[in-house]
Amino acid sequence: MATAFAAAFPFGQLRIMSSFFFDDRDQGPPEDINNNIISPSINPDGSCGNGWVCEHRWRQIANMIRFRNVCWGTPMVNWWSNGNNKIAFGRGNCGFVAFNNEGQQDMLEVLQTGLPGGVYCDVISGDKVGNACTGKSIQVLADGRASININRDA
Repeated sequence: MATAFAAAFPFGQLRIMSSFFFDDRDQGPPEDINNNIISPSINPDGSCGNGWVCEHRWRQIANMIRFRNVCWGTPMVNWWSNGNNKIAFGRGNCGFVAFNNEGQQDMLEVLQTGLPGGVYCDVISGDKVGNACTGKSIQVLADGRASININRDA
């Protein structure tokens, strides 16, 4: 959730960690018998092998980096907070994000997104493939409002 927020928030230079599996805090990256670092392999599903995690390839991370790049230079608009652990904001008329970090409550709000009316893909839950969403879709009304529903355990 923190990485998605950092990617959506219009501030600073973002750096994404991409790492390797380890069992010991002093363990280095995967090596061969000659102590040469082993490069990651890319599995058919896009994940990494050879002991590498490759967080930058995870759908949620990669999609939020695309969001950041597409919305770069647009202002933060329509900030909303419940005063606790639910927030939402738009990036001009380019994108909108919402976060629910309240473990005991779903987020069920009608919020102003600043987006033109239409159907938008939730890039955290899936991808946009052609004109279809593989995850959730959000209907934005002509006035820019949308019903935002995020389960407490999402």
